[in-house]
Amino acid sequence: MDKKTVFSHVDHTLLKPDATARDVDRVCREAVDNGMTSACIPPRFVKMAKDKYGNRLTVCTVVGFPLGYSTTRVKVFETQQAVADGADEIDMVIHPGDAKAGDFGRVTEEIRAVKSACEGKILKVIVETCYLTEEEKIALCACVGEAGADFIKTSTGFGPAGATPGDVELFKRYLAPGVLIKAAGGIRTREAIEGYIAQGCARVGASSALKAYEGV
Repeated sequence: MDKKTVFSHVDHTLLKPDATARDVDRVCREAVDNGMTSACIPPRFVKMAKDKYGNRLTVCTVVGFPLGYSTTRVKVFETQQAVADGADEIDMVIHPGDAKAGDFGRVTEEIRAVKSACEGKILKVIVETCYLTEEEKIALCACVGEAGADFIKTSTGFGPAGATPGDVELFKRYLAPGVLIKAAGGIRTREAIEGYIAQGCARVGASSALKAYEGV
């Protein structure tokens, strides 16, 4: 798989808590220079990135990150602020506790509320698979589809485990037509990145993609 094809699927990611404006600018510049799908950055830097790079860069940011247990009203406000600042894509975190409690109606309504606040921007829903049973993952596939989100995303990268090929296969079986998959969390090698793309993931979230392809 050639580098250009791979990078066209990569959300070049920097979500470390100690990331500085200079760090974020570097990641944005790398995304532009290497033809990556987006730069996924903390909300506080969205306006800075969009003001500097404009339409050359698709800016992705996160909502309810990383634990997902802020209220729906807060997640909606975060989304509105991000869109106002110029975000092109939103990666929101569900509250895993709602899924563990079997309250999938509440999950669906929250996703729907955030999708409405996106004003037509792409919404990816992070379900944090490492906390979930297979039955819960299947139920969340239905939530994502019913709420009108664009993607289901495996992980934040902050949980005890990240993406797995098995979860991607499960999503492929149970997602509604048109809902895409983003694999994220612990994806650091060329083999892993290409493997998830070959499996059918439309996006791969990775902070190490450029390093993995150095010298290629």
